[in-house]
Amino acid sequence: MGKYRIAVDVGGTFTDVFIFEELTGEMSITKVPSTPSNPAKGIMDGIERTGISLADVSLFSHGTTVGTNALITRKLPKTALVTTKGFRDVPEIRRGTKLDLWDAYNDVAPPYIKRRDRFEIEERVDYAGNVLAELNLEEAKELARLLKKRQVESVAICLINSYVNGANELKLKEILKEQLPEAYICTSSEILPEMFEHERMSTTIVNAVLGPVVGKYIQELNSELRERGYQGDVLVLHSGGGVMNSDTVPHFAARVASSGIAAGAIASSYIAKLCGFDNAIGLDMGGTSTDISLMYNGELRVTKDWYIEYGYPIGFPSIEILTIGAGGGSLAWIDDGGSLRNGPQSAGADPGPVCYMKGGEEPTNTDANLVLGRLGDKLLNGQMTLNKESALHRIRQKIGNHYHFSDSQAANSIIKVANANMSDALRLISIRRGYDPRDFALVVFGGAGALHGAHLAKEMEIPTVIVPPYPGITSAMGCLLVDVRHDLSKTFLAAFNEISNEQLEAEFSAMEKEAYQLLKEEGVADENMNLLRYVDMRYVGQWRSLAIPASRPIHSLEETLESFHREHQREYAFANRDQTVEIYGLRITAVGTVPKPELPKLEAKGSIEDAVIGYRSVYFEETGGFTNTVIYERSKIPVLSEFSGPAIVEQLDSTTVVPPDFKVRIDPYQNMIMTINN
Repeated sequence: MGKYRIAVDVGGTFTDVFIFEELTGEMSITKVPSTPSNPAKGIMDGIERTGISLADVSLFSHGTTVGTNALITRKLPKTALVTTKGFRDVPEIRRGTKLDLWDAYNDVAPPYIKRRDRFEIEERVDYAGNVLAELNLEEAKELARLLKKRQVESVAICLINSYVNGANELKLKEILKEQLPEAYICTSSEILPEMFEHERMSTTIVNAVLGPVVGKYIQELNSELRERGYQGDVLVLHSGGGVMNSDTVPHFAARVASSGIAAGAIASSYIAKLCGFDNAIGLDMGGTSTDISLMYNGELRVTKDWYIEYGYPIGFPSIEILTIGAGGGSLAWIDDGGSLRNGPQSAGADPGPVCYMKGGEEPTNTDANLVLGRLGDKLLNGQMTLNKESALHRIRQKIGNHYHFSDSQAANSIIKVANANMSDALRLISIRRGYDPRDFALVVFGGAGALHGAHLAKEMEIPTVIVPPYPGITSAMGCLLVDVRHDLSKTFLAAFNEISNEQLEAEFSAMEKEAYQLLKEEGVADENMNLLRYVDMRYVGQWRSLAIPASRPIHSLEETLESFHREHQREYAFANRDQTVEIYGLRITAVGTVPKPELPKLEAKGSIEDAVIGYRSVYFEETGGFTNTVIYERSKIPVLSEFSGPAIVEQLDSTTVVPPDFKVRIDPYQNMIMTINN
C-alpha cells in the first residue's frame, strides 16, 4: 500500500519534485535539471534522487510544459484542417488584431497549420442547426485518400455552425478514420461547441496539433512509471485548475497548454486559505517571468480569453494568470530616451546573471540584490557561489556611471524599477478588475518572489505577505492540491425574461449526463462527484458576458438575475436593472474529489536565536543606507516564533527580505507571515 504522494512540476530549466509522506505529514523537495528532449527522463531522474520506490507511491500528479513548448517551438506533427467551403482562411484572418497595434513590424505568428494543409469540403448547417447541404460523401472519401497520401498525423475538423449541430463533423470523422486509422482526429463540436468560428477553430487546431505530442509524452511517462512499480493513475494538471488522467489527456490536449503555471496559482490559494484568507493575490517570480493570479471569496479568477501565442485563442476555461517579463534574470538597461528599464529581456539560465560567472555581461535583478546585500554569496546551501565584485563592476559601468549614481543607488534603482513593473501588473489584476488590494493577502513564491514581496506589498498597501515553507517548489506542491475537473459549455441564446426554470433545468440536465460520463471514465466514484452550474449572462447589445453561478436544481431565476447585476456592478462599476438581460451560454464544471494531503501543525521547539547564522550589511532605503542585518536559517526557525526586520531569511530554494518596518510570525504550518508595523 502506497505511503507517499509525489508531485512534479516540469519547468524549462528545473524539474521540481515535492514529496508528501502520508503517515507523518513530512514534506521534502528535490530539484534536478529538466531534459527538454525527453521530459519523462527529468521526472524519473528527480524521483530516483528522492530514493523512494515507486511501488510505495499512492498518487502521482504533475504539471508539464510539454504542450506549451511544442506550440512555442512549433515542433508539431503534420496536421490538416478540414472546414466548410469558403472558410479555409479563418486561421489567417483571425480577428484582424495585433498585440501591439502601433508596431508595423510586429506581425502575428503564422498559423499552426499552413494554408496548403487546410482543406475545404461541401456542406452547410445554418445558425439554427438545420442541415442546408448534406456532407458530400464522395468528396470526403477523396479527401481521406489525399490526407493518407500526404501522411497526415493529425486532423482538425471545424465545420461552420457545427456547435449547434455536429452531425456532419461526426460523419466526416468516421470517413477519415477508415483511411487514417492511426491519425489523431478531433472535431470542434466535441472539443468546444460554442459560436464564433475563429475561437472554436483555433481551439480545435491547437487540440489537434498537441494531441499526438501530448499523447506520446503521456504514453512514455506511463510506461516508465509502470516499469518501476507505480500502479496508480498518472494525473496531469490542466489550465482550468484540475487534473485529468492519462487516458483523458490526449482527447483534450489543448487544456494542458498552460499546465505548469496553473499549479502555482492553486498552491497560493491553498496556502492563503490555510492562513485564514479568502482573498489573496499569488505572485510567482522566477528567473525570467512573474506570474500573478487572484483569488476572491475563496475562488480563483477564471478566464476564456487566453493564448500561448497572440492571435490563436484557446477557448477552454483557464485560471486567469497575468505574466510579465520580470524575474531574477531580467536585464537592467537604458532606453533611447535615457530612462532606466527592467526586462522583459532576460539573461535566462545561460549565461545567467553576471554574478554567475557564466558569461553574462548585462546587470540583472539578481546582481542588484547581491550588491545590496539581500543575497549572500552562496546559494542552494553552498552549491553555487556568486561573484559580488563582477556584479558590482557591471552595475557601476552600465547604470551608475550613466546617472552619476553611487553603487548602492544604482543597484537600488534597478530593484525599484523591477518593483514598479510588478506593481503595475498587480494593479491590472486587482484594481482594474474592481478589487481593492487592501482587502487581500499577497502570497509570494518562486525563487525570487520573497526577495521583493514586502516592498511590493508596501507599494500596493497590501497588509499581509505570506511566504510558503518552500517558495521555490510551491508550484510542484500545487499539483497535489487539485481535483479531477472537466468544464463543459454550450451556446444558448435566450432573453432572460423569456426563459423558464423548467427549460433551463432541462438544458443543464442534458449537459450533466455528459459530465457524469467524463468523471466515470476518470474512475471517480459517485460519492466524489460534484457538478457546478454557471449561466453566461450579459445586457442585450453587449459583447462580453459574465459567468454567474446557478443553483442545482434551478430554484429562482430572479436570484440568478440579481447576482448578475451585483457582479456587473463590482466588475464594471455599473449595473442597469431596467435593461434587458440575455443568456449567452451554459457551463458545467464537473469535479471529482481527489484525496489531498493534510499538512500537519507543528509544535514549537527551540528558540529564534537558534536560527541565527550570522550578520551582514544590507541596503534598505528605509534606513538611508546599509544596515547591520541578522541572517536566519529558515529550517531552524521554530513555528510560532516572532521577530522584526530588518532581517534576511535564507533557505535552499529562496531568500526572504524583511524590511525594517515589517514584523514576522511563523504559523503552525511553517508559513512566514509578514505584516507592516503600524
